[in-house]
Formats: sequence, C-alpha cells, structure tokens
Amino acid sequence: MNAPARFYRPLPDGRLECILCPRRCKLREGQHGACLVRANLGGQMVLTTYGRSSGFCIDPIEKKPLNHFYPGTAVLSFGTAGCNLACKYCQNWSISAAKELDARLDDSGTPEAIVAAALAYGAQGLAFTYNDPIIFAEYAIDCAELARKHQLYTVAVTNGYIEPGAREEFFAVMDAANVDLKGFTEEFYFRYCGGKLQPVLDTLRYLVHHTDVWVEITTLLIPGLNDSENEIRALSRWVRDELKTTVPLHFTAFFPAFKMLDRPPTPPQTLVRARAIAREEGLAYVYTGNVRDREGSTTYCPDCGTRLIERDGYVITRYALTPEGHCPACGREIEGRFARAPGHFGNRRIPIVLGAG
Repeated sequence: MNAPARFYRPLPDGRLECILCPRRCKLREGQHGACLVRANLGGQMVLTTYGRSSGFCIDPIEKKPLNHFYPGTAVLSFGTAGCNLACKYCQNWSISAAKELDARLDDSGTPEAIVAAALAYGAQGLAFTYNDPIIFAEYAIDCAELARKHQLYTVAVTNGYIEPGAREEFFAVMDAANVDLKGFTEEFYFRYCGGKLQPVLDTLRYLVHHTDVWVEITTLLIPGLNDSENEIRALSRWVRDELKTTVPLHFTAFFPAFKMLDRPPTPPQTLVRARAIAREEGLAYVYTGNVRDREGSTTYCPDCGTRLIERDGYVITRYALTPEGHCPACGREIEGRFARAPGHFGNRRIPIVLGAG
C-alpha cells in the first residue's frame, strides 16, 4: 500500500527531491524514483510498498551473513521490491529490478503481524534483506521499533547507499548491519552498480565510529572485475586503517546472474587467496562464503589461534567461547554480540506466509 514517506523536500519548480539516498531523485507528479518504490503522488512523497513483501522466511543469522552476532539463532527475514543501485550481476534481480512490482509482492504484513510471527516461530530477531531496506526505510523503521519493544534484535542487510540525515534515523533502530562493499573503485561502482563508492565508505565509517551497531562487511568477488590482489589489499587496508581490524570481512563467490551471464563462477581458490591477503594485512576475522570451506567459515582467536566457532554450512559444530564471550585459551574478548550459549537453528530455511497471497 502507499504510505507517507519521510526524507524528501519540495523544490521551487514543484518537484519533490528525495533525500534518502545519494541518487537524490527529483520527481514530478506521478513519477517514481530510480528505486521504483518512492513516488510523487498528489504532491506528496509516498512509499508504494509499505506493508507488502516479496516473501517472509525464518533463516539462520549466519546466512545474512553475520558470524559474530548471536551465532546459531533464527531470524525472520523479509524484503519488498526495488533497489537504489542497479547491479548488473544482482542475485535477487527478480525483485530488486522488477518493473511489475505487484507481481513480486505477493504477501503482506503489518509491523504487528511480523513481530507476532517472529515470536510465534521462535525467531530471535528481524532481518530486513533480499532487496535493500534503505528504500523501504519507513516500513523497516516501524518494524524495528516494535521489534525492540519485544526484545527482538534488528538487522539490516544493505548496500549502505544512504544520505546523512536519513542514515542516522535508519540505523538508530538497527542492532546489526551487514554492508555490501561491492568493490573498491569508483569505476566498478559506476560501471557495474550504477552508483558511487564514496557514500558507502562514509556509511561504514559512520556505523563503526559513531554508533553501537554491530557491523560486518561482504564483498562478492567477480572474476576479472574486482578480484585482483591490488584491489583486495587496498580494500583490506582501508578496513584496517579507517574502520577497525576487528570488523569481520566476508569474501563471497559470484555466480552468473541477471545481465552478467558471461563471467564464470568465482573459483574457490580466489576466495581462499583473498582471505589470506586480508589476514596478511592485519584483519582479525576474515571469512569465505557461497562455497564449502570449513577453514574459511571458522572463527579463530586473533591472539592465540584457538578454533572458537566451527561451522559446516550454517550449522555450528564447535562453540568454545566462554559464557562471557572470551577465548578459553588466552582470555581475549572476542568482538561481537554473543549470548551465553549459541543457538541451534542450523541450515534450516522456513518460508512462512503472513497475509493474503
């Protein structure tokens, strides 16, 4: 349904300027933004997908991916449609780039219904994901505020493409974020994502240095485009120098999709090499994803090397942290958000229906 949007301003010529993301779309009456879901209707900015979803699912938190945020727990995940970037290789292009949005939004849910479902299914939190939650900020914020009142955690899986002002309000109600750092050059963002790198770096700096949001980063490595040693080193050094050495970094495998069907899947050895480079550059927690790699999915103590959390897929096969979240061998505190014991949701994926399909 249409709902009043925040994050816009009227212009002297009658257009409305969206100030939610760096695209700054300027819309005349009846026009939609590049994200497809924010529109100028009747001289007001509206969000056209409020309360509408492309699907709800109970997922493992590690699928987001978040490895240092309440491991093993179940999270109710959902998204809407549209996106404020235009990645040529989008894995979820059928919802992020859908022109016929109504065909992709076949479920519905008020914040109250979503929170009730999370509690009924034993989920520990909500994750705003599948497409980018920034573009449905008002819906995500309302859900997150209610979730917190019921002691549920909140997670944004996002491209980080958001403007100052909106950024503060959106992340104020998030407990964790996985930010997709798609590459480390402006050329890559421009040519393959239809956006800019700098706003994403600004979001990461803001989150790590000015909020209590737990942050992890994911970079999808595409053969021949963003997987060179120089770029991986530059990215890793930036995380080390501009953020913290303890921000977890996930390198994940590309598979041909959408408008990029001419590239081969990422070889597993590329991810192993990227992980080794990032560790050489001083990052404490580096992971691989979208491939079966027991070594690359294990959490080690950065000081003494003890295996602390071992995973087989999303199943935790070893959990050696102390109840206080420390390494049992050397006593180092392991950065993250940990309960006294892990969850045991494992590899399950449970689709659920909330509204009328």
